[in-house]
Amino acid sequence: MKYCITTIPKAFSLVLFLMCGVTLSTMAQRYLLKPDRVFDGTEMNDGWWVVVNENKIDWVGPSSQYKNQKGITEIDLSGRTLMPGMIEGHSHILLHPYNEANWNDQVLVESEAERVARAVVHCEASLMAGVTTMRDLGSEGADYADVGVKQAIEKGVVPGPRLIVAGRAIVATGSYGPKGFHDRVTVPLGAEPADGHDDLIRIVRDQIGKGADIIKVYADYRWGPEGQAMPTFSEEELRTIVEVAASSGRHVVAHAATAEGMRRAVNAGVYTIEHGDGGTEEVFKLMASKGVALCPTLAAGDAISQYRGWNKGVDPDPERIVNKKKSFKMAMDAGVEMVFGGDVGVFPHGDNVRELEMMVEYGMSTAAVLKAATSDNARLLQIEDKLGSVQPGLLADLIAVEGTPDTDISALRKVSFVMKGGKIYRQD
Repeated sequence: MKYCITTIPKAFSLVLFLMCGVTLSTMAQRYLLKPDRVFDGTEMNDGWWVVVNENKIDWVGPSSQYKNQKGITEIDLSGRTLMPGMIEGHSHILLHPYNEANWNDQVLVESEAERVARAVVHCEASLMAGVTTMRDLGSEGADYADVGVKQAIEKGVVPGPRLIVAGRAIVATGSYGPKGFHDRVTVPLGAEPADGHDDLIRIVRDQIGKGADIIKVYADYRWGPEGQAMPTFSEEELRTIVEVAASSGRHVVAHAATAEGMRRAVNAGVYTIEHGDGGTEEVFKLMASKGVALCPTLAAGDAISQYRGWNKGVDPDPERIVNKKKSFKMAMDAGVEMVFGGDVGVFPHGDNVRELEMMVEYGMSTAAVLKAATSDNARLLQIEDKLGSVQPGLLADLIAVEGTPDTDISALRKVSFVMKGGKIYRQD
């Protein structure tokens, strides 16, 4: 039966495939992608084309050097830039914007079924916006639903980016919410409490066993006497988390907004700091010396400030925005590397480019921000052997955009082609 393919007219090919138990999606696919230019993750190359064979990039180079191949599908991307799919470094697929429902209500009122349904929609929105890989940093009260969504994407059940998930973040007992209930009411928490040497070892191992790719810890949180951010775990406790995760080949990321929380986390060995609003020159220099990157999440604070009534572009910058601009510049001046990650979920999924635009607005060069979204994020998240660049042997996660994003970062909003692992998800 397997030889009948050569003797049946093309019009009956689909019937034949069903009869033979073969699906179209299992066939080897080869594509010749013909854009005006290729951003390879480092440089812009005019007149380059790309050949994709099955799920990987097979050839990249000047169109004049392309050797014709039989049986290859040509895709005309004239006027566009072909580039690696964007890598989002801080997302929450199980959250939606806080002006739609506040965080407490999302954790306490929305069912897990609703939240997973939303997550599926969120993942597709980010993929269609050109994000082909996403680091999701905490299920926010939905246990390990992020692991399940990741598995569904991998199985082809639903479309979405490649996910790197943290499951339940780790918090110190008493520090995290939802709060505001009397002491006899027990409510579900947005993360998993753990304390001390033995408990932390058990919790980290349990999270790994349940599918966490990385471990997220809150090195500080808003639990001070007047609700101000204060450190949670001791440096020794943080080091225990890092050591246990490292023994399984995993890394730890730390939510940290205070200088002391950041200092403890960096000295303990985390590999990225998330937010870093209260960082000092000393702490940022420490980060740079130890190779710890910052994911500044500029867009989250910007969105929350607007939800609270700030009329951006009309009203003066609120204190939160003023301080964020200062800390971001201080980190850049200290030589800290930047992870692109906007805390998407606080603002709409699919609007991921908002963070990149703000990185430019706050002082990074457009060229540096474009690298942050691709090859730099791949390197900092330690997936550069598979993703983040356009070169032979890497996975064919590719997008095409109108214009030149190395000179206009907002060109990344004009996505017209999305390929992940050699499969086309969008072709306008």
